[in-house]
Amino acid sequence: MQSQKYLVYMYLLKARTFIALLIVIGFFSAMVPNFITTSNLLIMTQHVAITGLLAVGMTLVILTGGIDLSVGAVAGICGMVSGALLTLGVPLWGDNLLFLNVMEVIVVVAVAGTAIGAINGLVITRLGVAPFICTLGMMYVARGAALLTNDGKTFPNLSGLAPLGNTGFATLGSGTVLGVYNPIWLMIAIVLLGIYLTKKTPLGRYIYAIGGNEPAARLAGVPIIKVKIFVYAFSGLCAALVGLVVASQLQTAHPMTGNMFEMDAIGATVLGGTALSGGRGRVFGSLIGAFVIVFLADGLVMMGVSEFWQMVIKGLVIVTAVVIDQFQQRLQSKVTLMRRHEKKQQAAQQPISEVSHG
Repeated sequence: MQSQKYLVYMYLLKARTFIALLIVIGFFSAMVPNFITTSNLLIMTQHVAITGLLAVGMTLVILTGGIDLSVGAVAGICGMVSGALLTLGVPLWGDNLLFLNVMEVIVVVAVAGTAIGAINGLVITRLGVAPFICTLGMMYVARGAALLTNDGKTFPNLSGLAPLGNTGFATLGSGTVLGVYNPIWLMIAIVLLGIYLTKKTPLGRYIYAIGGNEPAARLAGVPIIKVKIFVYAFSGLCAALVGLVVASQLQTAHPMTGNMFEMDAIGATVLGGTALSGGRGRVFGSLIGAFVIVFLADGLVMMGVSEFWQMVIKGLVIVTAVVIDQFQQRLQSKVTLMRRHEKKQQAAQQPISEVSHG
């Protein structure tokens, strides 16, 4: 049947991100020596962890039909908060200072990022501000706050001091477990959490329902406000973790950390098959999209391609992904109509065959 042929095309389109990843790996394996060595793959996957963490939070937001442009700036302010806590401490009464240990710093920064995301969700749901405008404004607020934290300067040397009990921050970004960098384990944990939330919980069904048809979801009793606040808070948490990881890897907190990270996160999410209109997509697909984005960028660096051309190529890849996604939606609608038509034809022919048999 003709619909089966289109069905094959549709399945190929659904697997496009994985196919693109194989093409990227194959191309750079042929062009760059030692591209697929174990050590190089681990280093590139460590780079993927940054985009992958942001992409998980971004996926949940976009599935509801929203967008979060503030994640890069939130990563920046969270990195600066970690730097301030480790180097300056928390001022108490008089001239006393309280220095937190590394785990306490991580918890405080994670809560701060979550709170910023929750504020986005509250403004969007309670005040009716469009997600694009709200998160764009938060991007400027967070970036400005990051610059104000230390008058535009960095917090260098975040190794801490043993007498203060705040050493070991580098372990988060550069430490390994079973030979695998800690950011990779962190990314795996967040990806599994995202998959569990979207596939195995009522919250996941609510997220897809809101993105698919928000008025119908509201009539069905879905707690839209709570769900939207949650997804933006979760996105803020992911951004905070990225800020911590980057500061830990560099052992320096820079106020411009995370600049343009939101574009990579959105690009990975779109490449992974998540519809910008909401209601369709997968966390695992966004993870594969993050691999494509980062492996492509790292491969171009290894080939010595100019950073300007890297931006051009990355932009073309993202636009191509959106075009293919639109084509897939049209093809899927066409296949659905063709299958309905074929079923009607079969139903119409069945009584005739039964009569002739009798």
